[in-house]
Amino acid sequence: MTVAATFEIRFTRYLDPTGREAAPLPSFAADARALLPDYRAMVFMRALDAKAIAMQRTGQIGTYASTLGKEAIDAGIGAVLAPNDVLLPSYRESGILMLRGVSPHRTLLYWGGDERGNVFPESPHDFPFNVPIASQMPHAAGVAYAMKLRREPRVALAMCGDGATSKGDFYEAINAAGAWKLPMVVVVVNNQYAISVPRRMQSAAQTLAQKAIAAGIACEQVDGNDLIAVRDAVGRAVELARTGRGPTLLEALTYRLSDHTTADDATRYRSADELKEQWKEEPILRLRSWLHAKGAWSPTDEQALAKDAQMHVQKMVQAYLDTPPPGSEQMFEHLYARLPRQYQSQVAELTQQEERDVEHHAG
Repeated sequence: MTVAATFEIRFTRYLDPTGREAAPLPSFAADARALLPDYRAMVFMRALDAKAIAMQRTGQIGTYASTLGKEAIDAGIGAVLAPNDVLLPSYRESGILMLRGVSPHRTLLYWGGDERGNVFPESPHDFPFNVPIASQMPHAAGVAYAMKLRREPRVALAMCGDGATSKGDFYEAINAAGAWKLPMVVVVVNNQYAISVPRRMQSAAQTLAQKAIAAGIACEQVDGNDLIAVRDAVGRAVELARTGRGPTLLEALTYRLSDHTTADDATRYRSADELKEQWKEEPILRLRSWLHAKGAWSPTDEQALAKDAQMHVQKMVQAYLDTPPPGSEQMFEHLYARLPRQYQSQVAELTQQEERDVEHHAG
């Protein structure tokens, strides 16, 4: 018997959990101060996340999916994508969208049940939040195929969680990307839990990155708590896709420091000790430690940033609270490009009922 093929999965990390350099840094990180915008963005993401959870607990928004722990992934991707690239998010990518110009108050609108929060005029190429697991992956392949047909130097970047890699949609999409050599990047956010199902029970594969091998596309693991590693790995993958050298799948290793959503109770399936250990590797502390060591950041800077983040978050909250509620007709607006006759009659009926209600209250 002979060996038909061999493969390996590379892992990228530049900063260890304590913030010390574990490998020679890429050129964009030569000056630590150049990464301060990324750090500030990460701190703002966390401040907004904490406020959103508090708003959900007080009934100001509905169920909310926390971004706690994935700030480095969002900031790293947001720093790399070009404005005319296309992001196909799941439901936990509000941080990336913020860096692409989308006002965070739209995220609050979305989680408040207002579909106007799922339209991004500031970044019109990007797709809306996607709650069904992995259904955005074939969409990404379709977008990337259109880019290739048009010979556009653009990239479709799709986000999904570890649980999504068990879905048929995921395999179909990466297979198409490999077969057609599409300008597509897939980032799997492996936060170790698909709601309550731990990674070890989801797949017998040694890594999730290696699932790309069957599709014939490049793949790599990256430390998702290391901002520099994420920027580097995603940057290389995006460059490959943009220059016609094919798709890449990146498995970003991180940990979900929050409940799955505000409708979940993670204490039912993971221990306090496990969570405590994972907090030691979280991304903001890691990058802050490195910035301190480089002399690019200080406790005074941190205090000023925390105050600024709180003020900015409050502005976003107020913008959300000041947005007039949508009319009842909104439930029909996003069903079809052209509303069928059956629904048109329902709109007319709804309008007549609202007019009668106004007359009744006026009388």
